[in-house]
Amino acid sequence: MNKWIFSSLLGLASAAQAHEFWIAPDRFSPPTDAPVTLSLRVGEGFLGEPVGFGQPMAVSLRWHNLRGNTDLTPQLPATEQASVQLSFDQPGTQLIALDTQPISTELAADEFTAYLREDGLERVIAQRQVSGQSALPGRERYRRHIKTMLHVGGKSDSMVGVRTGQTLEIVPLMNPQRLQPGDALPVEVLFEGAPLPRALVKFWSRRGQQFDMVTTRTDAAGKSTTALPWHGAWMVSVVHMVPNVDGKGHDWDSHWANLTFELPAASSAERKSQ
Repeated sequence: MNKWIFSSLLGLASAAQAHEFWIAPDRFSPPTDAPVTLSLRVGEGFLGEPVGFGQPMAVSLRWHNLRGNTDLTPQLPATEQASVQLSFDQPGTQLIALDTQPISTELAADEFTAYLREDGLERVIAQRQVSGQSALPGRERYRRHIKTMLHVGGKSDSMVGVRTGQTLEIVPLMNPQRLQPGDALPVEVLFEGAPLPRALVKFWSRRGQQFDMVTTRTDAAGKSTTALPWHGAWMVSVVHMVPNVDGKGHDWDSHWANLTFELPAASSAERKSQ
C-alpha cells in the first residue's frame, strides 16, 4: 500500500444505535496503484447512513495480504473522517479488518427480546428466562469486528481464506471470485479462534431499490453454506452474545462481525484464470 488519504466528515448522521455496521469500498477490484475509497455505513437493508473513521472509535485497523499484516491504527486521524482512501502497489487479495471500541446500550425488555430473536440468539432469551431477567431491561456492551475483501489488479489468492484473528470472525472457505450466480459459498464462523456452532448467518444483497437477505445456521463445526443468487456486492454477518463477567454494570457482552465482498460479473473462463 502506498497511499493513505482522509476526507473530512461533513454533516454525517449519528446512528450509533442502528443495527449493521460495515466497510463499504467504492470498488472491490481496483487496478494496482489506483485509489480505493473506504467508508463506514451503519443501519438496515445494506444501505444505511455514513459514519466516520477515526481513532476514537477504533481499537484496531489492520491490512492483511500475502506479504504479512500492517497495523494502520496509528495512521487514523484523531477526529473521525468521512472516509479513507488507500492504494495498493501489488496485485492480489487484500483484507482490511476493523475492530471497534465497546459501546454500552440499554433496551427495554420487549425490545431486547425482539432484538435477540431477530439475530438468532434464542439461547440468550432462554438464559434470561431461567435467571428471572425476562422482564428486566437488556444491558449490553457491544463490539464490532468487520472486514472487507479487495482483489487488486484483477487477481485473487490464498488470502481469501486467511483468519485475521478478530474475536468474532467470518472466514470464506471458497474464493467468491470463482463463483457464478447461484453457486454456494461456504463460510466458517469463529469466536475467540474456535468454531461457533448454531450461529445465525445472514447474507445481505442490494441491487438498486431491491434488498434481499438469505439466512442459515452454522453446523456443529461452525460452518454454513449459502447459495448466492446474483453477482454484485454482498455482506455476510453474525452476532454472538455471552454473559458479562467483569462486574462493570453490563449483563451481556455482544460481538458483531461481518465481511463485505463482491461476487463479480466476470465470465466463467475469466474466473478460472484468476
